[in-house]
Amino acid sequence: MDYLEGLNKEQRAAVEQIQGPVMIIAGAGSGKTRVITYRVAHLIRKGVDSFNILVLTFTNKAAREMRERINKVVGNEAKNIWMGTFHSVFAKILRVEADKIGYPNNFTIYDTDDSKSVIRAILKELNLDDKLYNQNFVLNRISAAKNNLVSWQAYQQNEQIQAEDFTSGRGQMGKIYETYASRCFRAGAMDFDDLLFKTNELLRDHPEVLNKYQHKFKYLMVDEYQDTNFSQYLIVKKLAAVNENLCVVGDDAQSIYAFRGANIQNILNFEKDYPDLKIFKLEQNYRSTQNIVSVANSIISNNKEQLKKNVFSEKETGDKIKVIRAFSDNEEGKIISEEIMQQRTTNGLKWNDFAILYRTNAQSRSMEEGLRKLNIPYKIYGGLSFYQRKEIKDLVAYFRLTFNPNDEEALKRVINYPRRGIGDTTIDRIILSAGQNNITPFEVIMNPAKFLDGRSSASVGIFATMIQSFQVVTKTMTAYDAALHIAQHSGLLKDLYEDKSVEGLNRYENIQELLNGVKEFSEREDIEEKGLDVFMQDIALLTNDDKDKNKDADTVSLMTIHSSKGLEFPRVHVVGLEENLFPSQMSLNSRSDLEEERRLFYVAVTRAEHKLTISYATSRFKFGTLINCEPSRFLDEIDARYLELDFTAKPAPSAGSGSFFDDERNAWTRKSNTSSSGDSFSKPKAATAPPVKTTSVLAKAHVPSPNFKPSDTSNLQVGMEVEHERFGFGKVISLEGNKPDIKATIFFKEIGQKQLLLKFAKLFIIS
Repeated sequence: MDYLEGLNKEQRAAVEQIQGPVMIIAGAGSGKTRVITYRVAHLIRKGVDSFNILVLTFTNKAAREMRERINKVVGNEAKNIWMGTFHSVFAKILRVEADKIGYPNNFTIYDTDDSKSVIRAILKELNLDDKLYNQNFVLNRISAAKNNLVSWQAYQQNEQIQAEDFTSGRGQMGKIYETYASRCFRAGAMDFDDLLFKTNELLRDHPEVLNKYQHKFKYLMVDEYQDTNFSQYLIVKKLAAVNENLCVVGDDAQSIYAFRGANIQNILNFEKDYPDLKIFKLEQNYRSTQNIVSVANSIISNNKEQLKKNVFSEKETGDKIKVIRAFSDNEEGKIISEEIMQQRTTNGLKWNDFAILYRTNAQSRSMEEGLRKLNIPYKIYGGLSFYQRKEIKDLVAYFRLTFNPNDEEALKRVINYPRRGIGDTTIDRIILSAGQNNITPFEVIMNPAKFLDGRSSASVGIFATMIQSFQVVTKTMTAYDAALHIAQHSGLLKDLYEDKSVEGLNRYENIQELLNGVKEFSEREDIEEKGLDVFMQDIALLTNDDKDKNKDADTVSLMTIHSSKGLEFPRVHVVGLEENLFPSQMSLNSRSDLEEERRLFYVAVTRAEHKLTISYATSRFKFGTLINCEPSRFLDEIDARYLELDFTAKPAPSAGSGSFFDDERNAWTRKSNTSSSGDSFSKPKAATAPPVKTTSVLAKAHVPSPNFKPSDTSNLQVGMEVEHERFGFGKVISLEGNKPDIKATIFFKEIGQKQLLLKFAKLFIIS
């Protein structure tokens, strides 16, 4: 039991509670992974058969780490646990049970590019405007339907859905969904959403299968439960229905994937499904300093929908959180880059100790410019992954076609690569003939003389024979030997080798790297099945954390906050804290959307271990136009006692280029002076309907008088007329407080009443 000694009291209690429904609310940095792994190990130590344990995660990385840790406690029994992502585990089940829902066991898994290709073909066939029916919109619409378990039949019969489509001018969405589903089925292919959608269908329509897995998986654990969608929720609930030994682990404060279908209500209402639920709260943060934790707590406390917890840290108090104001997005990039350079030099750090997090990918431009000017190496995460490169997808398409000749997308991708004289017209004729005769395109090319003319028939026939030969020889080969054989005999390796350009050499090296990956897979000891078909399934189910081949490079990390979830860095810069950017303009229509944005900010803050910096710009280019920006309402919600303000950036010289400089400084100072009482900024708190922002100042900024110069305001009196460099002309209507913190209430002609702290107000006394 020595493995339990390193757990704190609450962690140990959660590990030892192995019977019945359990919810572990795990605050950021609270040792969640350790608790899950030790709980699984504890189950096995208590006599539970490792084959009867199912652990579901959201990344392969998390599953790998957990299995390695469990192995250290219980040894080889760890290999028997069903552990992996939702998609990988249920793909494994579908491989066994697919015939029951009409699919081949060797079905292909389509990635996003494959799905978009199918949709493009459908739009072309139906003669639909691809601008109105944007392929991303169409795919997201179908994905949302599947995640809510809405089949194409139910989609077409739902009056509300149909009304929405017709109102938006997309009345053919139901037909597109039907054709897409039919095309995937004909190709023996499932997209990512199908892996869950079809599992639900399998468990719903085949009670004997449901019964089989209910009794197999006697103990279930689900990581990141707050990120589950309706489809995942229903699968878990069905599988746990017999034994109810279900443990879910998560943090409602880190639920940030509603746009992908995640439903925070799954964790908020978990107790309603299991009234005898036992709840454990992991509240000690082992990652961050107390100041960082305190800032995070003050942010998330503003959300109404949450499971209350009191996260704390016993690490050092740490530096205050620096808040930087820049007058433009370019200056923000410059300041952040200089900060990173200075901190690295002063503290002897590595570049990969730093991360820059932003709300949208577009914000990376100004950050990149600042880093490049100082020759700071950086890497943008979320870009083109290794497995998305053309040459990799080409070779993998050959692999796919070898094991599933009905895979239409793979066929179209490689039938004329390398070039074989099979043009687009011939390919279109193959697809058309398949549709007209209700057969697959591969069946057409198996009988080319029947469907094609003589010249193209010969080339197509040679290609078909080659694929058939691959199917035969790979049955007796290892994964690596099969992959190398296909790469060589398809002509792909030769074609890339003969391209002596820099790009060609890079592509050839990438193919070599893929083959190296297959070799490593073939020699792994932790898996039993090592065929090329299993390798293909592995790479099809890779999550984003697995796709980067340069994870350990010494570079500054740039990424969206969504991409940063699950990661941690010694020093974090969160940039772009401005209204309509963060929170985003799209989130200001409802409380639930705004609260998700606040959770996103919470996630950003809690990525930091030792030092956190927050920044914003008072102006930013948008669609080629310089716009004024207002500081984010989220800054109002941070207790000022934990902040260090850096307002050294000066406004641009032209009038109106800055925004809220003085009242902003006043507000921060006012809050700092009263922080012990917990006062907040003067700006109103977010309500169900977010407060309407005053735009007149932004739209028509005051131009200071030529003789404008801040006056000595120590003798300012009620009734005096004054000028403010941005708010314009006004009259003092009241004074309150004692020196040096006297506050003046001034009525400005253009914008109305404002309260300013005189020592920062910079007023010009007119009379």
